[in-house]
Amino acid sequence: MSYADLRELRSALTTASDIAFALDAAPSGQEAEQLSDALRRALAAAGALGAAHGATGCPEHPRGAVDPLYGDKDDPLPPGYGRCLLCNDRRRRASAQRGGGGGCPRRAAGGGGPGAGVRA
Repeated sequence: MSYADLRELRSALTTASDIAFALDAAPSGQEAEQLSDALRRALAAAGALGAAHGATGCPEHPRGAVDPLYGDKDDPLPPGYGRCLLCNDRRRRASAQRGGGGGCPRRAAGGGGPGAGVRA
């Protein structure tokens, strides 16, 4: 939840309240439509507050990408991995550095590094 989201919700609710209190006993179609629009705006702002963790469920990257391997039965993620692609990528890199002695796997295999394919 950000301050801008909260400010948007308060603004939409104030607008809806002002319109509602200004209504007559028999509001016109235009007045009813204005109230509906203000309430839809308030509902959207309230939904944005509740979606603080977005699709990833990650507090650090709430609007980040979902890992395409999440939920894949053929190639499951290791235990402890979540939906966040950015966090999972960081975990993959850290485990590769610990297990592979660090560095890029292509360089360790003798390919793809600076000067690869250059004869002296």
